[in-house]
Amino acid sequence: MRIPIKGRIFYGWFALAGVMLVIFVVGGSFVTSFGVFLPVICSEFGWSRAAVAAALSLGVLAFGLPSPLFGILIARLGPRFTIITGNLLAALGLVSMSMVHKVWHLYLLYIIIGLGAGFGGYIAATTVINNWFIKRRSMAMGMFIACSGMGGFVFPPFVTALISAIGWRMAWLVLGGIIMLVAVLIGSVLLVRNRPEDMGLLPEGISSGAFPKAETTGYSTGKEEEDASTKHVRHALLSASTWLIGTFAGANAFAQGTMFTHQVAYLQDLGFNAMTAATTLSLLAACNSIGSLAFGTMAMRFNVRYMASAAFVLQLTALTILITTRDLTLIYIYSAIMGLSNGALFAALPTFIGAYYGRERYARVLGVVFPFQVVSQAVAATAAGALYDATASYGPSFIIVIVISLIGLFSAYRARPPK
Repeated sequence: MRIPIKGRIFYGWFALAGVMLVIFVVGGSFVTSFGVFLPVICSEFGWSRAAVAAALSLGVLAFGLPSPLFGILIARLGPRFTIITGNLLAALGLVSMSMVHKVWHLYLLYIIIGLGAGFGGYIAATTVINNWFIKRRSMAMGMFIACSGMGGFVFPPFVTALISAIGWRMAWLVLGGIIMLVAVLIGSVLLVRNRPEDMGLLPEGISSGAFPKAETTGYSTGKEEEDASTKHVRHALLSASTWLIGTFAGANAFAQGTMFTHQVAYLQDLGFNAMTAATTLSLLAACNSIGSLAFGTMAMRFNVRYMASAAFVLQLTALTILITTRDLTLIYIYSAIMGLSNGALFAALPTFIGAYYGRERYARVLGVVFPFQVVSQAVAATAAGALYDATASYGPSFIIVIVISLIGLFSAYRARPPK
């Protein structure tokens, strides 16, 4: 093994750029663009919005629920293989959306897209980052999370323009082609590499004398690897730290799922016009990316447990402002603070696991924890809507978000490194 030549650009930055391209394209085309297609498809076929929206819910569940299996396969086969394979499957699903004629077609295809995006998305991409970066791992994770938010910012207006120019069926074909070109060919095939050891390099922040031999092994498909996968998943399930990390990740996802889905409607109920309400959500999304970058940078110097706890304090402060004011300036302040805290806590999840469990166990442990976040976010929007239908108010929903955020604060503070 050799150390990179001094002054040469560390290849880990190219690998990071590759997975950032993947998450930017897949996140923007898989989730956020669906809302643009929804009214068009409903108008085309006369289907209800609930029936069409159910496809996205199924896709999100397919994306997150198999995460324990995804984690094992990524650890066994290597993240580059799963990123390429998963995104090829997702691209095929998006292309097939152009041929939809029955509502069950939507459900089947979005399950396929969700499985592909889950297999080749978040867990695999952050595994690449965790393999390449040690000292600046949290900063790299923050950059990655921020890039996923940018996909949600760019793709909806782009898809709107596509549908207007070439129709919704052709727009799905274009999205599938973009994933093939940007996520698979450029991001994965050309840029992503599993580990620095595969190129005769060392992880960033590690000197040759300090690098443990156990970290230099490649990916294996032997019985020893299968036994290790089972052992690591079992240990993760038995560790209090894993459950605490999963709980605070789920708490933050519940808050974000509620606010991203219902904030605009809540503000319109207060009497603000649609454009004003939408700008508060845009501010929240922009500050989400800033929060991810800030957390990633600061976590190189400060204890991640204390920083995550501080982010929940910000979240609670923001929610308190929202439910106690009707002043637009204060509502913008709420959006900024809420976005910063959400972004920081999304970056905290992979940072905690990378710091606590190391490179060899990262994918498996994240596979165990990730469903906490996905399921919580999926449940939040539906639960808040049901409560509003029952009470004609978002007050009970926001109180529940505050209580769950308090649980998240406690869990983040108590999430010490496992023994």
